[in-house]
Amino acid sequence: MSQLQIEGAFSSPDSITAVPETKVSAVSQRRWFGPLLGWILPVVTLLAWSLASSKEWVPPQILPAPFAVADTLLDQVRSGDLFMHFGISLLRIAGGFALGSAIGLVLGVAMGLSPRVEDYLRPTFEAVSQVPVLGWLPLAMMVLGIGEALKIVIIAHASLVPVAINTLKGIRGVPRQYVEVARAFRFSKAQLLRKVVLPAAVPSIFVGIRYGLTAGWLSLVTVELLASSEGLGFLIVWGRQLFQLDLVLAAIVVVGVVGLLLDKGLGKLEGRLLHWRPQGL
Repeated sequence: MSQLQIEGAFSSPDSITAVPETKVSAVSQRRWFGPLLGWILPVVTLLAWSLASSKEWVPPQILPAPFAVADTLLDQVRSGDLFMHFGISLLRIAGGFALGSAIGLVLGVAMGLSPRVEDYLRPTFEAVSQVPVLGWLPLAMMVLGIGEALKIVIIAHASLVPVAINTLKGIRGVPRQYVEVARAFRFSKAQLLRKVVLPAAVPSIFVGIRYGLTAGWLSLVTVELLASSEGLGFLIVWGRQLFQLDLVLAAIVVVGVVGLLLDKGLGKLEGRLLHWRPQGL
């Protein structure tokens, strides 16, 4: 083939695969309207709730009207009680999650780098992780009491498992080509770990951190429901004891919103730190 034919082949419009307009249109529509689809179910639920309360299909003592829940939430904000309970819960999740994530990261790295360590630890680790938080709570209460140590340990236990498992998977999933290139450059073991293994495992580690934060937040609310006199979980119990279901629902809304914001915040942080990662991964 002559040089003119080669240049013509590359410059011909027919030789370039064009993206179908329908596909581009579908992608742009999803970009603009996709976030709005997630609001359909909450709006429909709120409308059904408002209709049921206005028609008194359910007694208001059992299902308060949405405006009553909103008024109660505003009262909690004005009095400062909501911020007090929220601050206490936030401190607990910060301490327990930091402790559990650190231990989980160390265990995951140790098991990922050493098959022998994994043989020693993984059977016990998997057996312990199969017991739910509520199963450990009575024993932990007898050993630690119902103070702050109980909350921190329960949250740390819940956060530890996802972080350790995903760290292990991330290290074991490092492409072999990366290791071979590092050996060709005569990297030491410390350099291999710092410059190749850990950076390649970061996406999987972040998945574990997000799962760990979610599990820790759920465990915090659970332990506050059963063994606390402060916090958002206690606020739910307090409303039930007073038979103020508007307070119960207001606290549940706050718990859900805070948990969602924590997860979204970690997702944004992950996107900023891993901007180099291909979009498909």
